[in-house]
Amino acid sequence: MLHVGVDLGGTNIAAGIVDKEGRILLKRSVPTFRERNPEEIIQDMCMLIESLIEEKNLTLRDIKSIGIGSPGLHDRQNGITIYNSNLGFNNVPVRDMVQNRLNIPVYLENDANCAAIAESVSGAAKGEEHAVIITIGTGIGGGVIINKKLYTGFNGAGGELGHVVIALDGEPCSCGRKGCWEAYSSATALIRQTKKAAEENTNSKIWEIIGGNPDKIDAKTAFEAARLGDETGRSVVENYIEILSEGLANMANIFQPGVIVIGGGVSKEGENLLAPLREKVRKKACFFEGIGEPRIEAAQMGNDAGIVGAAFIAEL
Repeated sequence: MLHVGVDLGGTNIAAGIVDKEGRILLKRSVPTFRERNPEEIIQDMCMLIESLIEEKNLTLRDIKSIGIGSPGLHDRQNGITIYNSNLGFNNVPVRDMVQNRLNIPVYLENDANCAAIAESVSGAAKGEEHAVIITIGTGIGGGVIINKKLYTGFNGAGGELGHVVIALDGEPCSCGRKGCWEAYSSATALIRQTKKAAEENTNSKIWEIIGGNPDKIDAKTAFEAARLGDETGRSVVENYIEILSEGLANMANIFQPGVIVIGGGVSKEGENLLAPLREKVRKKACFFEGIGEPRIEAAQMGNDAGIVGAAFIAEL
């Protein structure tokens, strides 16, 4: 049997037909036009799913389940999106709206958890019983796999790893608290740290990289400057890795996973990021000789993570 996975984002709705091995057989996308009401957006999503099935010369009976991943808070048991700021969804019965039209079982999940599922099924955490997947972006998304099952807590909101506090009364976080890990280690935080360092060091190569325009600073800028031998860039990268490793050490201590997977744009730095992280986590976490320690790896699924992970919600 086949599954359909839908990555319902604020810019695009992407959907794919996925086989039992996690391979995408066909995928397509359409613009979300998020200013519209939920009924119109979900109608377009259903039409996209129907067109995929038709294009692949399948019928609805060939599809075992439909999984939908999107940002926000979801009531998984009842298939309701409680809150999604990207789409303006509040208490929208997404599952029933899709299921009533297509007559296929529908499952709903947070997009960060879908990324975790994808890495567990087909990516860097494949074959691991226990894994922690971190997605570094505007914030820090997280997903935890325990005994090859997605951990969501009693209320479905578990796995908010970015809001582990690592600095008492520290930097303000978007959640309203202070000192959260994502306030220091998200891509947003790295950009802020790079801008501050550049402003304090006007001779830094950062200014050459961005053409003198601080608005062009992104999460890659400090790493690029460091590769050019720039001291300011090197300092930003070292400080960033130091505090990122604090959170990862916490994850290692709490879950003792077989692997910690790091996704998001920052992970594309590869061993420039991963090698020092492994060294620092090894020193900070509680590992005992003879019982092993978690691997730390870059995510492998890339832009397909949302579709593949959503397709396998029903299985995990």
